[in-house]
Amino acid sequence: MAEQTKDQNTEDLIDPISEMPGFDQTESRIAIHGHPIHAMSVAFPVALTFCVLGADAIYWWTGDVFWARAALWAAGTGFLFGMLAGVSGTAELLLVPGIRARAPAWTHFIIAVTLLALLGANWGYRLFGYEDAVLPYGILLSGLCVLVVSFTGWHGGKLVFDYQLGTSKGN
Repeated sequence: MAEQTKDQNTEDLIDPISEMPGFDQTESRIAIHGHPIHAMSVAFPVALTFCVLGADAIYWWTGDVFWARAALWAAGTGFLFGMLAGVSGTAELLLVPGIRARAPAWTHFIIAVTLLALLGANWGYRLFGYEDAVLPYGILLSGLCVLVVSFTGWHGGKLVFDYQLGTSKGN
């Protein structure tokens, strides 16, 4: 009896997502000549997030105000470019059925929105007194942003390379 239930349960394990219409449609719809805009635009906020932490660390080490101001500009630019990348990523998520149907795509979305909130907070914290904002909370916030951007970038990379989401089929 137990073996029969076990075999029956094994046969019932069918991926319900793969049965959904449009599951196999994962090609990017937000693209320029087949090049996905989201994949191209995420490099800027990722790099600028690391730049903020680097500028904070150099300011802490040298005390040169230039680096505190550079961190302010990098935080603001990273946030704004992140918003642009977020718009294209959200459009991909909502418009492409094969992306929308997968839970890991939604996980990436939630982590990325969290990152945007942190980047915005980091920039906003520095707007009125960038030099005083670096130590101790600015550099801690920058470190947290680097951890979150690393996690969401790794997760986004898995979506592209492992699941082939948001890529181009080619011509």
